Amino acid sequence: MQKKAIIMAGKLIQDHEFIYPYYRLQEEEFEVDVAVRGKETVTGFLGAKVVPTKDIPELKVEDYQVLVLPGGAKAMEYMRQDQDILNFIADFHASGKVIASICHAGQLLISAKLVKDRKISAYYSIKDDVNNAGGTYIDAPFVTDDRIVSCPHYKHLGPWMKEVIHQVQKTCG
Repeated sequence: MQKKAIIMAGKLIQDHEFIYPYYRLQEEEFEVDVAVRGKETVTGFLGAKVVPTKDIPELKVEDYQVLVLPGGAKAMEYMRQDQDILNFIADFHASGKVIASICHAGQLLISAKLVKDRKISAYYSIKDDVNNAGGTYIDAPFVTDDRIVSCPHYKHLGPWMKEVIHQVQKTCG
C-alpha cells in the first residue's frame, strides 16, 4: 500500500512547520500532497514558496494515512473560516487516522470541534482558546491524545514528527 500524507496550507503559514514535515515524511517514503484553497501557490510567513498539488474540494479522507496542519497565526485566521477545511479535518479524525497539529493549528482543531475533552499542545498564546473549547492545554514538546499529535512550537519539530510517524505506524500498520 502506498503511504500518503496530506499537508493543508494557506497564505502565511509558518515555513518551518510546513517544510520540515514535508521532507521528513518523504524520508519515511510517504507520497506527500499539499492542499491549498484554489490550488493557489502561496508564500509562508518567512517567504517560502508553497506549491499545492491539490485543492481542498479534491481531498478524499481515504487517500491518506496522516494529515499535517502547520501553524502560522495569520494563516489560521483565514483557514479556520473555511468550512470545507474544517469538515475535512473532522472527517479525517472520525475515520480513525492520525492528525499532526503544530503551533496555531490548534485553532483549526478548535474550529473543527476536536478539542473538547482532549489534551492539546499549541502555541502558548492560544492556551485560553484550547481550555475554553473544553480541552486541556498541555505545555510539552508534543502531546498525543486520540490520534491527534499536537505540538506548541517549531523548536520541537524533531520529537513531534518522530511521534507522528510512530502513531501512523501504530495506526496503519
